[in-house]
Amino acid sequence: MPRISVVDAGGQNICAMLDCIAWSEIGPDILADPVSDDGYKVLVGSRPAQVLTFSSYADHPHALVQAGSLESSAAGRYQILYRDWPYYRGLLQLPDFGPLAQDRYAIRQLLERGALSLIMAGMFDMAIARISNIWASLAGSRWGQHTNSMDALRKAFTDAGGVIT
Repeated sequence: MPRISVVDAGGQNICAMLDCIAWSEIGPDILADPVSDDGYKVLVGSRPAQVLTFSSYADHPHALVQAGSLESSAAGRYQILYRDWPYYRGLLQLPDFGPLAQDRYAIRQLLERGALSLIMAGMFDMAIARISNIWASLAGSRWGQHTNSMDALRKAFTDAGGVIT
């Protein structure tokens, strides 16, 4: 579950989409592992048998991790890249890299891609098409990494309480 309240997020569908993105990016086994703090402490390259985490929410960990053939600074529940963090931290006046800040960052990404209103309206497939350029694990992503099917994403969304129209 995201740490932001349903009201502050903009509705249950937004919270369900945050859960869906985390499920897709991190996976259910890592999300369920207490060491991950619901995914908020996860570094890229984590596997269920070896969850890589950072120790402080004071700021983005800026840890460059070799993950297969990829080198990435992705961290947190929404696998936020360090290159993007300083700008959004300032824009949103985020005090740290804690769970609420990560949730607010992800919601801002949904807004900027024109997906927020689609998610609120239950237009799930259209919303995924708008945000698959940010999150590499989403169906339709062109990042060349493993992607989850639309059926699996829809199930993760509805399992989290989302409603598709």
